[in-house]
Amino acid sequence: MKKSLCVAALFGFALLAGCSHPQAAPPPPPPVLDYQAIQQQGNHDGYDAARHDVETGQPPVFSRHPRYRNPPVPRPGWQAYRTGFRQGYGDFLHHAPPPPPPA
Repeated sequence: MKKSLCVAALFGFALLAGCSHPQAAPPPPPPVLDYQAIQQQGNHDGYDAARHDVETGQPPVFSRHPRYRNPPVPRPGWQAYRTGFRQGYGDFLHHAPPPPPPA
């Protein structure tokens, strides 16, 4: 009798616990990129990179900068960042006013 009561109690707990298999949740959607803000950040970084090159007497080659080669933005925004970087780099070399800081 004790044995059947213990088995019934364990069986009852097992039923209350339910199935504990983890359910796979779909991954969250990727964040929406603000390409204009990414390009503005690249413009600002390119301007600063050109200023650094001129101050240190290095040749003006934008493609050697680490931030141009490996942009600090998600991969889909790389083209916008690099476009802004080249524009900012050229703006400094052609004496344009500095861009506003990125937001």
